[in-house]
Amino acid sequence: MDEARFGQQGTITNIWAARGSRPTAVRQTKYEWCYLYAAVEPATGESAALIAPNVDTGTMNQFLKILNAERNANEHILLIMDGAGWHKSKTIKLPAGITVLLLPPYSPELNPAENLWHYLRSHYLSNHAYKNYTELFDAGTDAYRKLTPEVIKSVCRCVYLEKRAD
Repeated sequence: MDEARFGQQGTITNIWAARGSRPTAVRQTKYEWCYLYAAVEPATGESAALIAPNVDTGTMNQFLKILNAERNANEHILLIMDGAGWHKSKTIKLPAGITVLLLPPYSPELNPAENLWHYLRSHYLSNHAYKNYTELFDAGTDAYRKLTPEVIKSVCRCVYLEKRAD
């Protein structure tokens, strides 16, 4: 589980162009952002997400409600998360079927969801200009909806989380 910010001051990625040419790319300098909360299951490609205007404990609690509503009654979810303040706040309302495992500091490579942000930015959210917050929100929603379980399994694959055949 992780959150990512995307917005009007977006990311620029590589683009195809004729050798020797100097292609231009859109770079917007307004300062509106959306935050995408997502939890992924790398083995199956299942995911849950929420797009919000900010990151804080209240929004995290809303995301946990969504995640809890989508889990099967007999399923227990282990959320691997970084140590962001809203992840370990005293006011976090963790549902009974969800357990949190906090990662060591400065170890984003251990979180499978981090790879998802790189994928979404490079494939859908880079090199665009957004007129307003609504257009930005819609772009994030559309980008996340384009993800398939196969893409999530591929992008978020984590060898250390896979079941060993011993």
